[in-house]
Amino acid sequence: MLLEDGFPGQRLLVMPRPRVRAALSRPGTSHLVVTDAGYFPRARAHGMTRPDGVDQCVVLVCTRGSGWCEVAGVRHPVRSGQVVIVPPGVAHAYGADDATPWTLWWLHVAGHDLAEFLRVAGVRAGAPVRELSDVYRIVALVEEVVQAMERDQTFASALAASGAAWHLMALVSSERTAGAPRVSAVGQAQEYLRQHVTERVSVDELAAMARLSPSHFATRFRRETGVTPLRYQTQLRMARARELLDTTDSPVALVSERVGYVDPFYFARQFKAVHGVSPTAYRAQRKG
Repeated sequence: MLLEDGFPGQRLLVMPRPRVRAALSRPGTSHLVVTDAGYFPRARAHGMTRPDGVDQCVVLVCTRGSGWCEVAGVRHPVRSGQVVIVPPGVAHAYGADDATPWTLWWLHVAGHDLAEFLRVAGVRAGAPVRELSDVYRIVALVEEVVQAMERDQTFASALAASGAAWHLMALVSSERTAGAPRVSAVGQAQEYLRQHVTERVSVDELAAMARLSPSHFATRFRRETGVTPLRYQTQLRMARARELLDTTDSPVALVSERVGYVDPFYFARQFKAVHGVSPTAYRAQRKG
């Protein structure tokens, strides 16, 4: 039995259809509207069958594990680092692999610019799967969409989601350009960590996005940066903590929270290990 949703840790957002219709007719959002979006981690037994397709374009980004999609009667394997794009009105089905269920970021989009994006990208029912040269950047944009939709149902949030989706579709469309320079897997991971400073991102997650084994990824990361992924993330957090201590009057506990540490005492120990002084002593120092 295939499950459409209900996975531990999932995020699932659906815009009410009256609001979709309003957004499609309103300046600012009419170009591209996100009607549905979400995140399904390790979605065992996940699957969906739509014999008549849907009115929107379906975009599935696989960041871990594997699965399959069937579009217009043809079945295609899907693995980490690939995106599935199904045009509106096309019969399709998809599902997670039984042994290595996928982790998906996904969204449905509609709007006046959609047909042009699909044309430029060369999207067609016979070739719905393509490689992503920068999966981290694509995931960050889908997450931006999800966060905007989670915030509230105001026009401002819908506009923010539309903007992120427009950027995402532009990047996906450009993937077919030959000869474009590619950022290394480590460079992409660094950028992803910079954009997710407050989150604890594991080596396994970064390695899966880079389509490398954790040991191989960790070795490459240390060779190219001189530090481990965990140490690099700690350095990013401490840089942000210094900025907050220098430019705000926020209590140390709040600074700790804003850079991703739940325990302010652990944060203080980490800060002192990096800077040689406590956060309070650092703030009292004369600078500039």
